[in-house]
Amino acid sequence: MAPTRDHYDVIVIGSGPGGATLAHRLAGTGKSILMLERGDYLPRSRSNWDSKAVFVDAAYQAKETWYDRDGSAFHPGLHYFVGGNSKVYGAALFRLRERDFGELRHKDGISPAWPLGYDAFEPYYTQAEALYHVHGRRGEDPTEPWSSAPYVYPPVKHEPRIQNLSEGLQREGLHPFHLPLGIKLDQNPDGSATIYSPCIRCDAFDGFPCAINAKADAQVICVDPTRAAHPNFRLLTNAYVTHLESDAAGRSVSRVHVIRDNQIEQYSADIVVVACGALSSALLLLRSLSDAHPKGLANGSDQVGRNYMRHNMSILMALLKEPNDTVFQKTLAFSDYYFGSDDWEYPLGLIQMCAKSHGEQVRGETLPGYLSWLPEIPFEKMAEHSIDFWLQSEDLPRAENRIRYDGDRVVLDIREGNEEAAKRLRAKLRGLLTPLGAWPHLIERRLYLGKDIPIGGTAHQAGTCRFGTDPASSVLDLDCKAHELDNLYVTDASFFPSIGAVNPTLTIIANALRVADHIKERLAA
Repeated sequence: MAPTRDHYDVIVIGSGPGGATLAHRLAGTGKSILMLERGDYLPRSRSNWDSKAVFVDAAYQAKETWYDRDGSAFHPGLHYFVGGNSKVYGAALFRLRERDFGELRHKDGISPAWPLGYDAFEPYYTQAEALYHVHGRRGEDPTEPWSSAPYVYPPVKHEPRIQNLSEGLQREGLHPFHLPLGIKLDQNPDGSATIYSPCIRCDAFDGFPCAINAKADAQVICVDPTRAAHPNFRLLTNAYVTHLESDAAGRSVSRVHVIRDNQIEQYSADIVVVACGALSSALLLLRSLSDAHPKGLANGSDQVGRNYMRHNMSILMALLKEPNDTVFQKTLAFSDYYFGSDDWEYPLGLIQMCAKSHGEQVRGETLPGYLSWLPEIPFEKMAEHSIDFWLQSEDLPRAENRIRYDGDRVVLDIREGNEEAAKRLRAKLRGLLTPLGAWPHLIERRLYLGKDIPIGGTAHQAGTCRFGTDPASSVLDLDCKAHELDNLYVTDASFFPSIGAVNPTLTIIANALRVADHIKERLAA
């Protein structure tokens, strides 16, 4: 159908990995596609690489106030830009483990099985890795699932200090591996960036916007190439979707209501795809009340917003006894404790490197007073000796953990769970520090997740609109179409029934490709 002023074949709400990847896949059909992004392009400037601006001043963080279950205010770690949260993500692009798709028992409960197995996603994981320039090496990670093809791009080579760390971990009987990274990097034999490489291997990759567009984020990989190649694709920025209107029967989305440039606009489409992120997508559906959907759009099951998950995360800094001159530190991970350990029968999680601490970040942290063992050295010198780790354990879905409205206030109503696994994983890392040449203490890096964001806040958000076969206990069907509407899909991490303990973005991308193929068939019918 040719577009009129306000009608399209497909409307995609959100330009993060779930929305951008789907639009990129569909654009080649020639069908008219409108993408609505509430933010604008992230400005490129020197401050993109300024650790004080990014982490201490929270220059790119959404200026919103939400509330926790006790009524305490906090600022969600959200970023409203073309590309979504991927503009500042660390680009660690893992496949969920094959066992993650089945039922897993934890001390605090069950991680439920997915209604589709790993084999349904595997071809799309392979395509997603190629599309997002994932650099890695098969066969190193002892928990990685089977794959139908090798990585297209070689692993990001360790710098000398991280290579020493890898060898030290191996001496301790562990199996470190090259972190799979989405990065536009061409390497010389020694790992340095070639003269034509977009990425220059700087120290401002993980958690920073990339001023030279060398991070494989959704804007760089999908939105911009689609705009350049396909005139049937249209992007509107600063376009906030207030609500979705359904027809009188409540069986399809008839209008998308938008505020742009302080003006109210309306658009319609044969198919509407919501991909705002697990939290914002749920909020949009909850705002979309009608007589046919009194609890919110697609919410006859009362499951929209529920079963919210995020990893139990710790971002930790250790201090080496010798200086750490590593520039690009995020190249290593180990998963030996992913499904358990010799002293714990339940899954613990994943340990990976993250960006190296900067002096301004250390200065901005509120260091606990009991750390009297810390050497009396300047913050910059402390950062020089730092080595930094990201730990994550699985969070379990629970119906009472949810995002909801209380009047006009957004409430993130969660209780912590599965905490012992996270504590044990942290203890495993602490026990490795002395043999690895570090002081036997770990320091929390709370600013890494964003200023004034609780540690269990909004990073790695998932759940809220899970998919399944039973409309009474799920929001979406196996194609990620709403059970209750004929033309509404959701393609961010909302659909996850469980989250595993690896970063979720590659699974979002793979699923977006999978759903796009389904929508292509529907559009061609």
